[in-house]
Amino acid sequence: MELGFHLPIFDIDGGTTAIAGELARVGAAAEASGATWLSFMDHYFQIEPTGLPAEANMLEGYTTLGFLAAHTSRIELGLLVTGVTYRHPGLLAKIVTTLDVLSGGRAALGIGAAWFEREHHGLGVPYPPIAERFERLEEALRICRQMWDPANNGPFDGKHYQLAETLCSPQPINQPTVLIGGGGERKTLRLVAQYGDACNLFASSPADVAHKLDVLRRHCDDVGRDYNQIRITLLANNPRPSPDTRDEFVRAMADYAALGAHTVIVTPTTGSPAAWIDGMAPAVPQLAELG
Repeated sequence: MELGFHLPIFDIDGGTTAIAGELARVGAAAEASGATWLSFMDHYFQIEPTGLPAEANMLEGYTTLGFLAAHTSRIELGLLVTGVTYRHPGLLAKIVTTLDVLSGGRAALGIGAAWFEREHHGLGVPYPPIAERFERLEEALRICRQMWDPANNGPFDGKHYQLAETLCSPQPINQPTVLIGGGGERKTLRLVAQYGDACNLFASSPADVAHKLDVLRRHCDDVGRDYNQIRITLLANNPRPSPDTRDEFVRAMADYAALGAHTVIVTPTTGSPAAWIDGMAPAVPQLAELG
């Protein structure tokens, strides 16, 4: 099992002027640890599950990843996850392609149906009903697939999006990993089976994750997809691990590794995330021993 880091908080010790330097240190610490994944949220406002108010610091996700691309050389970079409503899919594919080219082929596309209504209304971004958001999500996945096919420059004629050309030049160095976030059994996991290279589930309990993976297997069977092609990633926040509980965390991950989970992602929530990552680094070889 591999380890990833996900940073949801930008209230950094030292204030706004300290953010850039700390994020550069985060990139260095994550790579030095041997972790394989580094991500941020994709939000306009801070979200309540972090325990902070909407007014807390929040950086734009892909700009932040571009900064980290220049301060790392090996780790995969993505957002956990982009809301489909935030950017037009053609522009999104171009943004992720740019990140991939400038990072030397390390970009991932994490994407989901979006959920935070307040930030949409706050900045004047349309927030359609959930059924439409899932329709848009599927079209966005199809558009990105077409944008990353050098033999197919368009057009795309969907219910919600119409593109005269799906021209994307340069093409990504590596085909970006398409990670679909969420555990919805009827829609989200079906989209994983059809379009995803990876899924992201909450590590709520081994029994819950086992059930979600069984549902995913059935969707794979329905669409003729090899379940073993899909990378299983987990967000560990129940309870949220810390350097002080590192050994307990590793022991708890054994049951998830036995289910076939490939990567577990943990979230520093302190004002000094680079030091927190340093404290979690010994978990990397311990998790690797789980298989």
